[in-house]
Amino acid sequence: MSRNDKSSGGKISGRQGGGERKKSYSRGNAPVKKSADAKEKSKSSSASDGIRLNKYIANAGVCSRRDADIYISSGNVTVNGKTVTEMGYKVQLNDDVKFDGRSLNPEKPEYFLLNKPKGFFTTGSVVKGGRTVMDIMGKASKSKLDPVGKLDTQAMGLLLFTNDGTLAKSLAKPKNGIRQIYHLELNKVLSQEDLEKIREGVFVDKTRLTVQDVSYVTDRPKNEVGLEIKSIKPHIVQKLFKTLGYEIVKMDRVVYGGLTKKDLPRGHYRSLTQQELINLKNL
Repeated sequence: MSRNDKSSGGKISGRQGGGERKKSYSRGNAPVKKSADAKEKSKSSSASDGIRLNKYIANAGVCSRRDADIYISSGNVTVNGKTVTEMGYKVQLNDDVKFDGRSLNPEKPEYFLLNKPKGFFTTGSVVKGGRTVMDIMGKASKSKLDPVGKLDTQAMGLLLFTNDGTLAKSLAKPKNGIRQIYHLELNKVLSQEDLEKIREGVFVDKTRLTVQDVSYVTDRPKNEVGLEIKSIKPHIVQKLFKTLGYEIVKMDRVVYGGLTKKDLPRGHYRSLTQQELINLKNL
């Protein structure tokens, strides 16, 4: 070992590279460890920061962030009942944010159309081993999607899903109902007399039910009929035919509010087009 490898005391000097130099904490270089409380506080602080109001509005699909700033400064937006005009104002996801009196959803609105297969539950309790429509729709979006209205377990056909609560409520209670067309198979031939009764209006639950149209399906046995109706009352189609002494063996909703099954195989879903969405909102 050379003279340069040792200090005057015969010990290996870290300065000369002879051996690993130990870290010195004499000048305040000791590492600072964050306590668990500090980390938790940092996380909590970050979570409580909230989201900018203009971004919240933009996420709700109302307008761009830039336009949202204009509406905010004009007093069009309230948070928990109070008008907010401050730029950069932050809100929490559970705050009640309204634009011109309409509640907003901070998630981007999404709309899907499913061609429901037979045997899938839509809502309510599910029997052991039963399947629900969410088994199909679960991967469609990260947002919580809900079906608009109901479709019986044994029924097939079109079912709309969205996280847009405003539209869902609007479609659940439309002033003039929603146009729906069903392809039905009955347990027996529908007589001409009963066909005319349906056209004229049948009393169901003490109320006269008016349908838009009913007819035999072309080139099919006369136990298969097409029915156009606007009522959205639960089980109304089944009740109509039960009143006349028929049971529905097969039920397929082929049109819903202008939406059709075209290019949508059974058990598949697709996003709505912009024009379809516009049409639905104008119902």
